[in-house]
Amino acid sequence: MAYDLYLADRIRAILQRAAEFSERKMSGGVAFMVNGHMCCGVLKTDLVIRLTPEEAAIALHQPHTRPMDFTGKPLKSMIYVSAIGTDSDQALETWVESALRVARSLPQQESRSSRARGSPRVH
Repeated sequence: MAYDLYLADRIRAILQRAAEFSERKMSGGVAFMVNGHMCCGVLKTDLVIRLTPEEAAIALHQPHTRPMDFTGKPLKSMIYVSAIGTDSDQALETWVESALRVARSLPQQESRSSRARGSPRVH
């Protein structure tokens, strides 16, 4: 399995109610972009979320979370939430809304995919 399609669909449903977003394929998963910035995504069965570095440090004390170390070095503002941590709709919505708030707080950025290959898939 490349990534959890059901989790991606659940995230899409939350984002469709809250914001305009686009999607980009990433290595083995999918990223959801807001304002041209990665907001959240799915990698295998994990939720990937972007928070502020301070919020990420706090979130890592919650169950079912771990640093995002995709490149071998943990990223200060990105964390993984395991499948059990996103089982309930309420938990998933809380995580996605936190990431959405951070992405909305960043200045609008033209997405790399629209500069390089035409417009990304926008919802």
